[in-house]
Amino acid sequence: MGGTDGARETGGAAERPGLSRRGLLGLVGTGVGAGVLGLGVGIGADRAVVAHTAGGSGAAATYPFFGPHQSGVTTAAQDRLHFAAFDVSDGTTRAELVELLKDWSYAASRLTAGLDVSPTGATGGSLAAPPDDTGEALGLPAAGLTVTIGFGPTLFSTATGVDRFGLASRRPAALIDLPHFSGDQLIEAASSGDLCVQACSDDPQVAVHAIRNLSRIAFGRASLRWSQLGFGRTSSTTRGQTTPRNLFGFKDGTANVKAEDTGAVADGVWATEGDGAAWMAGGSYLVARKIRMTIETWDRASLAEQQTVVGRDKGEGAPLSGGSEFTAPDFAAAASTGGPAIAPDSHVALAHPQNNDGATLLRRGYNFVDGNDELGRLDAGLFFICFNRDSRRQFVPIQQSLARSDRMNEYVKHVGSAIFAVPPGASENGWVGETLFA
Repeated sequence: MGGTDGARETGGAAERPGLSRRGLLGLVGTGVGAGVLGLGVGIGADRAVVAHTAGGSGAAATYPFFGPHQSGVTTAAQDRLHFAAFDVSDGTTRAELVELLKDWSYAASRLTAGLDVSPTGATGGSLAAPPDDTGEALGLPAAGLTVTIGFGPTLFSTATGVDRFGLASRRPAALIDLPHFSGDQLIEAASSGDLCVQACSDDPQVAVHAIRNLSRIAFGRASLRWSQLGFGRTSSTTRGQTTPRNLFGFKDGTANVKAEDTGAVADGVWATEGDGAAWMAGGSYLVARKIRMTIETWDRASLAEQQTVVGRDKGEGAPLSGGSEFTAPDFAAAASTGGPAIAPDSHVALAHPQNNDGATLLRRGYNFVDGNDELGRLDAGLFFICFNRDSRRQFVPIQQSLARSDRMNEYVKHVGSAIFAVPPGASENGWVGETLFA
């Protein structure tokens, strides 16, 4: 990702306007880049490229930052994640917020192309000053890096109703405050945020490098609220990918919306002008939920119990009503014992579109392991991410159904929660969020 030689600096991102003076001061004036990782970190189909390996996009893959939609939504899900939520600093003006989004967009356009955050980068600047880029990705390819930027409800008005940036009237109706769901045990320090950045890559160092440098650029204008590392994607977003497994050992996301399902993507992922916020047309709404799994309890459950909880066979991933992994579940089918083959309170039954008025989600979740807790139990689980066109019609009713009676609730607890409006992609030489501030 380094590359300060002339051959890598010709054309493309390098010729666009660079970082603002404020952004450069963030790079060289604080040293925050070196320490930021210690804060809260645990250990359109038109953007999708479908000819990938089963595990992800591959080290040589690159995705354009500019386009009608932000990458990192329908893009083939990469294997690694670094997700970060930020709070805009007190005293930051509207103009400074816009400047930050421009700086982030410029830097992200270079990072996703496999370049340093600026032309001088990690090694090409003055020996008397800190380098622009932290340098841990020098020599590494982009590895399918995508950078996706979103806006939280509190960017539009604070919890006390303060309109800091003159944006309150621009808040989309679909950017709701997520309700409290039954069983939630949310940690304030792992929830909410004014801004978010989702960095996905097939190389964990590349993803971490992106968040580290964007955090550094934000210094003085926004600060890291919380972040999460993820590995082993738990959903496939293209048909060229095999279905992965979560930490319970089951295939996850079999029925996920795929990039090739253009009708489903148009209906259930991308917002339109007719949805009530014209500036969000071509964007989507991201919901993030940190779900801790009680691994030790699950590991002591019988195979029959595990399969009944999920509603699928653990090996093949087929529904318990029969068939193979991609056979549609038959919720009316009877088991040999006389009861339903798929328990009505199984995870599959409660989450399936057939039982939720057809509501679908495009999931891009990841496994996480954040070491052990104070009792020696594994602090691990699923960092759930989904994109949907309107969480009021999609995510919320599905999650309410699960929260009420999902058999899996005995083995999981939700400890983090956030929602963000992900605006459309930026035009060439533009910046993410330009439609909001127009």
